[in-house]
Amino acid sequence: YTRRGMRCLGLAYRDLPKGTNLDAKSTTVKNSDGTNAYAVETQMVCLAIVGIEDPLRPEVPTAISKCYTAGIDVRLVTGDNPETAVSIAHQAGILRDEHFVGNGEHVASNLKNNVMMEGKDFRRAVYVGSDGSGEAGGDGENDGFNQAAFDSIWPHLRVLARSSPDDKLTLAHGLNQSNLFEDADTCSRLLQSNIKIFPDRQVIAMTGDGTNDAPALKRADIGFAMGVAGTQIAKDAADIILLDDNFASIVTAAKWGRNIYASIQKFLQFQLTVNISAVVTALVGAFVYQQSPLAAIQLLWVNLLMDSLASLALASEPPVDSLLLKPPVNRTEHMITTRMWVNMLGQATYQILVVMILLFLGPDLLDLQPGHEAIKEDIDSVHYTIIFNSFVWMQLFNEINCRNLKGEFNVFKGILNNPLFCSILLITMGLQAIIVEFGSLAFHVSEGGLDARYWLLSMILGLGSLPVQQVINVLYRVGLILFDQEDH
Repeated sequence: YTRRGMRCLGLAYRDLPKGTNLDAKSTTVKNSDGTNAYAVETQMVCLAIVGIEDPLRPEVPTAISKCYTAGIDVRLVTGDNPETAVSIAHQAGILRDEHFVGNGEHVASNLKNNVMMEGKDFRRAVYVGSDGSGEAGGDGENDGFNQAAFDSIWPHLRVLARSSPDDKLTLAHGLNQSNLFEDADTCSRLLQSNIKIFPDRQVIAMTGDGTNDAPALKRADIGFAMGVAGTQIAKDAADIILLDDNFASIVTAAKWGRNIYASIQKFLQFQLTVNISAVVTALVGAFVYQQSPLAAIQLLWVNLLMDSLASLALASEPPVDSLLLKPPVNRTEHMITTRMWVNMLGQATYQILVVMILLFLGPDLLDLQPGHEAIKEDIDSVHYTIIFNSFVWMQLFNEINCRNLKGEFNVFKGILNNPLFCSILLITMGLQAIIVEFGSLAFHVSEGGLDARYWLLSMILGLGSLPVQQVINVLYRVGLILFDQEDH
């Protein structure tokens, strides 16, 4: 029964005469913990041995598989006996064929060293002077946590059976303090056994539902408490409460967490690109003509577009399963990655180049009065209106590029799954058209708006941001190959 993941119960009876002392202890029969058994519980007649199964939810194996793909390692800490724990762990996918010796049965005796441990053996191994019976060891006074011993165990450990709530606290504490990732030789040796150590301090998520689990939930980086079966103390100690008590919800939490991080990166990529190009444009105009080609009110509109509307649009991207195909982000890794810098500088270079050509060569190419001369005559310039319109349209189309962070070819993929992004983009485009055509006095654009040919020019220059992003992606990949670097 235990090998099939069941909990065994024995049913027995004994007829007792009237007046039997129910508290009397036997002097010969012992309990499993070594204490004397009650006399009335001896010499009983066995009726049956039954196995009770608490089957896994169907979605759990798939959720655990997604965790491994996402770089999240799952360990089982349970009070069940070793055989039951190993069976459950194998069904869930925590234990795989590689953890067993040879091609024998998937039972505890066939596991490799330290893959499964009992709580008492674990405590005896990681606490100096521990006999494995107490929370930290024998008398609790002279016992000390042995980090080196813990580091030799935890990379292999997958199942901790017959454990106590204090074992969870020990695991959370030991993993939190572990600097094993700094030992290159050990990490290389473990990698040969298909054990990959995360190249930074471990991030620990712990689940629990009982009052005794509260210290471990507090000690972990992220504590998950059960919303249905969990006690109030466990919920108070946790960071996240699973309302459905379902492990699959942890995967959902991980996906949303990564989506929030990616949304921040997308917004930063867009915002910094606008900042670079806007600042350079304003400075060049001020230095050359003592007048920025972008009026103050126009910069306010660009700022509104950049901060408020873009943040709503880019932060509303729904989470996708592809987020779980990426490894976790190191604690020491910069939020603005190398690829993001390349995207920002590449797009900003294109935008600045377009604006500079329009600023200095535009009057001759388009047969227009230079904007700085029109301003001296107190006229809202067609020249500067074209620059403003082109600048905004380049930002709007680059906003589509900024939905992607890894150089994806199809920048429109999944765009219809985000109606808020589409709505904000269309509203912004509509407002830009209204400002250029009817905002002459308020926004310092040319009276009567722009002719169709100038609108076409602005749109083409704006659309240019899309092929420019593909050129940036190709150049970045070529650079990675030439310099033998990994993508960051």
